[in-house]
Amino acid sequence: MSKPTSIKDALAKWEDRNKQPVATATDIGLQFQYPPIEKMDPILNSLTECQKLSLSSNMIEKISGISGMKNLRVLSLARNNLKTLNGIEPLAETLEELWVSYNNIEKIKPLEAMKALKVFYISHNVIKDWAEFNRMAIPPNLSEICFVGNILSENMEPALFASEAIRRLPNLKKLDGEPVIR
Repeated sequence: MSKPTSIKDALAKWEDRNKQPVATATDIGLQFQYPPIEKMDPILNSLTECQKLSLSSNMIEKISGISGMKNLRVLSLARNNLKTLNGIEPLAETLEELWVSYNNIEKIKPLEAMKALKVFYISHNVIKDWAEFNRMAIPPNLSEICFVGNILSENMEPALFASEAIRRLPNLKKLDGEPVIR
């Protein structure tokens, strides 16, 4: 098996392909690396101008190395091996969109700290109870979620789940791609 791609190597490839230094880039895509990236590391802190970072479709198991990314607004970690959102807290004041669909996430407690979060895509994970779901009511600006494919929603009739989700999340404007009508 090949050695995983490091963040450093992926950033070097990105610079070669985009003819731009990563230090000044605002939108950086490191998705679909081969061999896949397995871990986030502190070199990400050097991406101080980055507003959108995609690390989707890799094999990342935990969120780390992002405390210096003060301008990050959108983080995509879909299709990885995440089991938790631990490590996302350094972005609590700035992150507006978090895309973590198709992982193995069961607990989302760190989401409670996310003051700027507006969009949360967590479809096709393993959230199974309303107690975890209710954590999405705490971020004051959260208005759009994609939750389809989680154990909780799959074990209910779609209309019943939608009405209960809307009741529990009073700021919700969009659920699973559909506008919320109250």
